[in-house]
Order: sequence, then C-alpha cells, then structure tokens
Amino acid sequence: MSETTFTHEKWSSRATFLMAAIGAAVGLGNIWRFPFITGENGGGAFVLLYLFFIFAIGLPLIMGELALGKHGKMGALGTLQKLIRENNLHPFWKIIGWFSILVPLLALTYYSVVAGWSMAYIFKAAGGGFSGLDAAGSGGMFNAHLGSFGELTLWHSLYILGIVLVVARGVRSGLETVIKYMMPALFAIVLLLAVYNMTVGNAAQTLNFLFAPDFSKINGGAALLALGQAFFSLAVGVGALITYGAYLPEGVRLPRAASIIAGSDTLVALLAGLAIFPIVFSFNLPAGEGPGLIFVTLPVAFGQMPGGSIVAVLFFLLLTFAAFTSSIAMLEPCIAWLEDKGLSRKKMSWLMGLACWAIGLMMVGSFNQWKDFFPLGFLPFFEGKTIFDVTDFIVANVMLPLNALLMALFVSWFVSSDLMKDQLDIRSDRLFTLWQLLVRFVAPVAITVILIQQFTG
Repeated sequence: MSETTFTHEKWSSRATFLMAAIGAAVGLGNIWRFPFITGENGGGAFVLLYLFFIFAIGLPLIMGELALGKHGKMGALGTLQKLIRENNLHPFWKIIGWFSILVPLLALTYYSVVAGWSMAYIFKAAGGGFSGLDAAGSGGMFNAHLGSFGELTLWHSLYILGIVLVVARGVRSGLETVIKYMMPALFAIVLLLAVYNMTVGNAAQTLNFLFAPDFSKINGGAALLALGQAFFSLAVGVGALITYGAYLPEGVRLPRAASIIAGSDTLVALLAGLAIFPIVFSFNLPAGEGPGLIFVTLPVAFGQMPGGSIVAVLFFLLLTFAAFTSSIAMLEPCIAWLEDKGLSRKKMSWLMGLACWAIGLMMVGSFNQWKDFFPLGFLPFFEGKTIFDVTDFIVANVMLPLNALLMALFVSWFVSSDLMKDQLDIRSDRLFTLWQLLVRFVAPVAITVILIQQFTG
C-alpha cells in the first residue's frame, strides 16, 4: 500500500480533536515549571509577557502545523513529501518530517521514566507513605526511588505498556477512548485541587506570588524565559500537531481551534500554580526547587495536612494524566508514518514501544547504575551530563526548536500562500498577512534567539 492511498481514521468530533490536541500540549512542565518561573520573574507582569508570546508566536505556529496535517492527511513525513511534490521544492525539507518522528520518539524514552515517578508516587501516597515525613525523610525516599534500577524499570515498563496498548488500538478505539476520560478528569482534578488548596492554604501569598505584577523583574532574562516557556509548552515542533491535524474532521476552523488549545494549555498551568503554592506557603516550604518541589517538598506538606493522602493521590494522578496524554501524542507520529507505508498499526506500536522501552533503560540507569557515566564528558559543554541529561538537552534544546524554526520557514516562505490561506480558513486578507509576518519574521528570530541561548546562556 502506498503512502498516497492509505486513509487514516478521523477524530469523531471537533471536541475530541480539541481534547487530544490540548492533551498533547499539557504535560509535566505545565504542572511545576510554569508556576515557579512565573512567581520568580514578575508574577502578573511575567504572565502578560508569556501570554503575548503565546498568541504572537505560539498560536501562529500551531496554526501552521495543523494546516500542514489538514492538507496532507498523512503522517508528518508523508505530508512533507506531498507538499514538496506539489510546490516543486527541494527534498531537503523532508527533514521536518523526519524530525517530527524522531523528536517525539526520543523524548518518550526519557519522558516515560519521569512519568513513572508520578505513577509510583500515587501508590506511595495511597499507602500513607507521606505521613509524618520531614524534609530529610522525603529527600531520602526520593533518592531511594531513583537509586533502585529495578523500581524505576518497573514503572517505566508499566508506563510504556500503557502507551502501547492505547496507540495500538487506533485513533477512535484507542486515543479517543482514553482522551475522552482523561482530559475531563485532568481539568476536574486540577480545578478541585486549586479550589481546595486555595481554601485551606495560604491563598493571599499564592495570589501575590503568581499574579502581583512586578515589572522591575522583567528584563532580558525574564523575557527569554517567557518566550521559551510559551514555545515549548505548546508542543510546537514535536510533530504531534501535524499528525493530529491529519485526523481532523470536517468543519474545524484552525484559528479558533488553535486559540482554544493555547488558552487551555495556559489555564492548566495557572490552575496548577493555584493548586501547588497555597500548601507550599502554608507550611513555609521552599518554592524554588523545580522537580524537587513535586517529589521532595510537596510530600512533606501532604504528610502534614488534613486529608493529605487523598490530596496527594489526586495530585500525582493529575501529573500522570498530563504525562500520559502527551506521551500517546509522542508515539503516534511514528505509527502514523508506518501506517502510511502500509504496515500494521498494532505490530508497529509494539515494536516501537519495545524500542522506546529498551532505550529508556539507559535513562533509568542514568540515576543509579550509570549515574557517573558521562557519554560526552570529553566535550566541555556536556561535562557532567548523564545519558538522560544529554538526550534531554539534544531533543528539547536543539532538535525541537530547530524543527520549529524549519517549519516556520517552510509554511510561510515555501508553501503556496493560496494553499495556506485555504487550509487555515482565514477569511481576511489582513489577518492572513499578519499571520505570515509573524511566522515569516517574528517566529524565526525568536526561535533563533532560543537556540543561541542554549549554548551561550
């Protein structure tokens, strides 16, 4: 079967597509990173800057990726090949299709390990494992978890198994079935936790931390952080949105859909801040520990607060759901490409899942058996970086922004303007010109700044 004859399943409705795309964007970074950097970089002033970048750069790029998938109706590589033929372009541009398969697939190999921590902590919380914990005890628990190759492997394996079981069943029987339950549950949990913790915790300090505008903290560094967070939070350049766009049902207007995706992603991040920081401030715990805030600091608070076990279970369930909906979007681009080539979705899901699992074992070992192994340590820039660290850096800080840069240039300079206008369904010439200006000039400059900053910042 050729790449041009295979017909993919479509999302059953516009609402299902939106939930799937939001699920692809919302991930672990929304839950802990965004609230923290917001509070540390001007609160409400940072939020305004972030929203500007979301809608000036992130939103136009989302629209561009979805338009590619909508037109191609194939996986990322098949879509790029089709557009290259139609526009008589150089085969070089196939690199976008390859990156859109490799970036999410490689990301899944280490993302699954971190997501496994969340799964493990659901059961630690349910079993009363946080009761009476102090900072030293919580740190010891987390370090013991990281130090156990067997324990990390178990949760990594179960997580990958779950992803494969969903993706192997297809768009409607697999992805849709899970998304229809997980995404409403995710929003319900984060809203419930935000309301409850704002009621019992330190609401006033939280609101001040997150939303009181402090424009004195808005400098070049804060602007770069806001730009980077806006860019990475929306899953631009990962390839999932091209693939999900290929499954679009009729009647979906991309500008409106992209706005809902961007707005929902930001809403979850803000609600996560309202869920986390009231209890952090209520117990006078440090707020600036990154991943440690989730797995070391918060368990101390959960162990001391009334109903803490229930709140903790809900919180780590929220983390797991956010990770899972992103992870199925990481495996799907590769499976869509293999389907385009006439291969069995079920068999390829198991094969690619096995490959991710096997590579993920090296990521697991980075925290214990091979924690002192630095594969590129002979290079000054990678000195002290484990296999996990190197993979994360290359995927998230190099390949992903580079793919987004190429995609911005491709859709705005090389694909026919008439085709893009038709696929985007922008009815105003002025609005389409604005979209082109943002994607042709603003987005490439912003992404280039991010890329340069990775090596000079």
